[in-house]
Amino acid sequence: MAQENKHELIVCIVNSGYSENVMAAARSAGARGGSILRGRGSANPEAEEFFNIAIQPDKEVVLVLVPADIKDEVMKAIYKNAGLSTEGVGIVFSLPVSRTVL
Repeated sequence: MAQENKHELIVCIVNSGYSENVMAAARSAGARGGSILRGRGSANPEAEEFFNIAIQPDKEVVLVLVPADIKDEVMKAIYKNAGLSTEGVGIVFSLPVSRTVL
């Protein structure tokens, strides 16, 4: 029998300096907090042309653990405030979390 995941990990990768936009959007949709990691992108020129955007190498990765029942609302809020059509040029996706220990 498959176990239903009670939590989801939302991952958002944005240009450096836009992680607070992501967190504000996530909180407005019910998230309680998150973690911000600094990163560096490694896209090639073909990716820039395909997505029709300029890709900046300095990134911030925002990790937000949320109850599964609010995942969609949080992801929509994040994408609206920090998605590809914004200055943050963010991408957001989620991963199922099979177990948490509190």
